[in-house]
Amino acid sequence: MASLTHETIDLQAMYDLVATPTAGAIVTFSGVTRELTHGRQTDSLDYEAYAEMALAKLQELEQTAKERWPIEKCAITHRLGHLEIGEASVVVAVSSPHRDASFLAAKWLIDTLKEEVPIWKRENWSDGSTEWVHPGLPTGDAS
Repeated sequence: MASLTHETIDLQAMYDLVATPTAGAIVTFSGVTRELTHGRQTDSLDYEAYAEMALAKLQELEQTAKERWPIEKCAITHRLGHLEIGEASVVVAVSSPHRDASFLAAKWLIDTLKEEVPIWKRENWSDGSTEWVHPGLPTGDAS
């Protein structure tokens, strides 16, 4: 299950989406808005996406994860819009019979999502400046 939302991400709901009686492991990853990025004070973040393309890519990543690892279910949701410090911008949840598959799939999903899914982040710095970060590039490297 892949989704984009402008609402606060419900971590329990994400967990519930992947829970099954046959899964002995559920791994969740939450990407949270942090206060410092490369030594700079972050005030907030804004996320934008080409929604149709982003959803299609998220669904593709989920399918690939299911083909690569023996996972039961996976779910990814990414928040769009304005986020304050401490708010989750992305959550990945993966269930599998055993923990290794869940850990490996969740790590691959978040790493690949950040590189390939057309979601853009604007860092709003405490000094009033802003900077757009493109998928796959760390802050400070976007031109």
